[in-house]
Amino acid sequence: MLTLKTKVNEINKVGMAIAGRLRRLNIKTVEDVLMHLPFRYDDFSNTAKIDELIAGEPATIKGVIELMSSRRARNRKLTITEALITDDTGSIKVIWFNQPYLSKMFNKGDEIILAGKVSGELLAQQMNNPSYEKVKEITTHTGRLVPIYSTTEKLTQKQIRFIAQSCLPALDNLSDWLPDTIKEENDLIDLAEAIKQIHFPENEEALKIAQNRLQFDEIFLLQLQQQLVKNALNENNSPIIKFKQDEIKEFVKSLPFTLTPDQKKAGWEIIQNMDGKNPMNRLLDGDVGSGKTVVAILAAYSAMINNFQVALMAPTTILAQQHIQTIKKLLPNNKFSYCLLTLKDALLYKGNKITELKKKELIEIIKEGKVNLIIGTHALIQKTVEYNNLGLVIIDEQHRFGVDQRKALRDKSGDPKTMPHFLSMTATPIPRTLALALYGDLDISLIKTMPSGRQKIITEIIPPIDRTKSYEFINEQIRNGRQVFVICPLIDPSDKLGVKSVTEEFAHLNDEVFPHLSIGLLHGKLKPEEKTNIMEDFKNNIIQILVSTSVVEVGVDIPNATVMMIEGAERFGLAQMHQFRGRVGRGEHQSYCYLFTDSDTPKTISRLKALVDNYNGFALAERDLKFRGGGNIYGTDQSGFGNQFIVNALQNIALLKKAQTAAQDILKTNPKLTKFPKLKKKMDKIMDRMHME
Repeated sequence: MLTLKTKVNEINKVGMAIAGRLRRLNIKTVEDVLMHLPFRYDDFSNTAKIDELIAGEPATIKGVIELMSSRRARNRKLTITEALITDDTGSIKVIWFNQPYLSKMFNKGDEIILAGKVSGELLAQQMNNPSYEKVKEITTHTGRLVPIYSTTEKLTQKQIRFIAQSCLPALDNLSDWLPDTIKEENDLIDLAEAIKQIHFPENEEALKIAQNRLQFDEIFLLQLQQQLVKNALNENNSPIIKFKQDEIKEFVKSLPFTLTPDQKKAGWEIIQNMDGKNPMNRLLDGDVGSGKTVVAILAAYSAMINNFQVALMAPTTILAQQHIQTIKKLLPNNKFSYCLLTLKDALLYKGNKITELKKKELIEIIKEGKVNLIIGTHALIQKTVEYNNLGLVIIDEQHRFGVDQRKALRDKSGDPKTMPHFLSMTATPIPRTLALALYGDLDISLIKTMPSGRQKIITEIIPPIDRTKSYEFINEQIRNGRQVFVICPLIDPSDKLGVKSVTEEFAHLNDEVFPHLSIGLLHGKLKPEEKTNIMEDFKNNIIQILVSTSVVEVGVDIPNATVMMIEGAERFGLAQMHQFRGRVGRGEHQSYCYLFTDSDTPKTISRLKALVDNYNGFALAERDLKFRGGGNIYGTDQSGFGNQFIVNALQNIALLKKAQTAAQDILKTNPKLTKFPKLKKKMDKIMDRMHME
C-alpha cells in the first residue's frame, strides 16, 4: 500500500533508473510526486470526427485500427510504425517514429484514442507521433485536459502522468491542515480533491476550483508565516537608537547633494523605527540609481552617533568596495572609523588614513568595539568574527543571501539579550502588492523618485540586420574616450537554446569585431582576485569593453561607461535588464542601452518594447510579472508548488485579500494556533525551515 512517504522506486513499474531521473527533479517520495504540479494542460477533451480534422490544428480522435505495421527506414537507424485508423466518417494515416513495440501492443480491430497535431492536405492528412490510449472509461493521456509537467532528460510526459496517477490512492492518507471554518468561509474544496483535480481535472471548471484552493493555501501559509515571524521579533528587545535631531540635520546639510523627498521619507521612517525597544525589520526598495545607499548611510550614522556598531554586508567584493568608496565621500572625516573585511581584504579606514591589517588583527579590533562601521561580504559571518555592540545590520541585495546567512549576522549582536535592528535593501523594484504579500513580516520603505540631473538612457531593440551599424556606433563612442558593457546570459558554449555564451561573445568581439580594442572577460567562475583586477582595469579605462554575465547587475559604478549592450535580450527579465541599463548613464555623457535579439516573435518584441518605452523600474516590474512571472528574485522559490504557481496566485488580488484576512483573523483568535493542531504542525515545519529569519 502506497503512503505519502513511500520511496518512488517502490511505486509499481518505477525502477531505479526512472527513480534516478525523478531525483533530478527533487522527487524522492510519493508526496513529492503529488506536489510536482503540471505547469499547463493540453486540451484533448473534445473528440473530433476524422472528416472534421483541420491540418495544423491539434485534435483528439477515436477510431478502430484497420492496419498496423513496423518497418526499418532505409538508413536502418529509424523504425517507422504506421497505422490506418477509421471511424464512421473516414480514415487517417498515423505514423510513430522509433516506437516498434506499438505494433505488438495494439491489434487490428482495437478501439483507440489518439491526440496530436494533424498534418498534410485535405485528401492526405496524417498524424505524426500522437499520444495514444486504448478506449477505456477513464483516460490519462488523451480525451481530456492532459497535464504537462516540467521534466528532465529521458523522462517522458507519459511516464510522469503514469506515476502521478499511480500515486493518487495515497491521497486517502493526506491530512487537510486547513481549518473547516476557513474552507467554508472561502468556498474551498478539500486538499486531497484539489490535488487530484490539479493533476487530472475532470473539466475546466474543476481545474479552476482546484487551482483556487491550492493558490489560497500558498498565500495563506505565506501570510501566516510572516505574521508569526513578526510576532516573534516583537518579543525580542533591541538597542534603542535615539533620534538625535540636530546631529542628523547637520549630517544631511553636509551631503554634497540634496536628498529627494523619497530619500528623506525613507530615512525618517528608518530612524524613527530604530528609536524603540522592538527590533526594526525593514526593507528599503529603490530603483536603479535612486540613492538607497545614502539612506542606509544615514541610518548607520544615526546608530554610530549613539555609540553602536553597524555591519553592512554585500553579496560581492565588488559591491563591498563600491560601498567603501561611497562612504569615503559622505561620512565626516575623522569622526568615525570603518573597515573592509572580505575573504581577501582587511583594511581599516580612519580619516584619510588606510591601514592594511592581518585578518586576525582586524577581527580583534571589531570585537573590542574600536571600529564603528564594518563593511564586507560573507566574511562578516565567519565564526571568528564577533561584534562588541552591534546596533544595526544592513544587508544589500538581500535576496542574494540565504536565510541562514542573514540570521548568522543578525545573531552577532555582542549581547545575547538584544537583537540588532535590521535593514535589508534591494535594487529590484517590487510591485507593491507582491511586496506586501511576500514581505509581510517587513516594514517597507520605497524610493521611487530619482535624484535630479540623471539623463534618460536611450534604449533600442537591435535586430540582426542592424548589428554592424551598432558596432560602428560603439567604435565611435570608444574613440571619444567612452567605455562599453556587453552582457551575455551564459558562460559555456554548450547552450542547447542557442543563446550566445560570454566566452563565445568575447572571442567574437576580440578576434573579429574589435581586434584593435582592449576587451575584458568577467563571469562567476573566475576567482575573486581575478574579478577585482578586471573591474579595476575597467574602472581605470585600461579595458574599453567588458564582456560579462549578470555578475555586473549590481554594485558597479563606472561613470565613463555609456553603452550597455545586452546579447540574447529575450532571455532576461525586464527588471533584470533594467538593472543592467542602470550600469550606464552615471556620468555626464548621454548613454545608450542596446537590446540585441535574434527573435522576431510579436511576444518578444512587445516585451522588449516595454523596456524601450519605460524607464520606471516599478512599472517595469509590474509588466514583467505579467509577461514571465516573478522569478526567484522575489523569493518565491519557497513556494511548496513552485515559483510560477505562487506568482500566478499573487496576481489574483481578490484571492490575496481573502487569504490575508483569513491569516490575520485566525491569529487574532488563537495566536499560538493551539486550537488548530494540524495547522500548527504544518506551520512548525515551515518555521523550522525558515529558522526564524
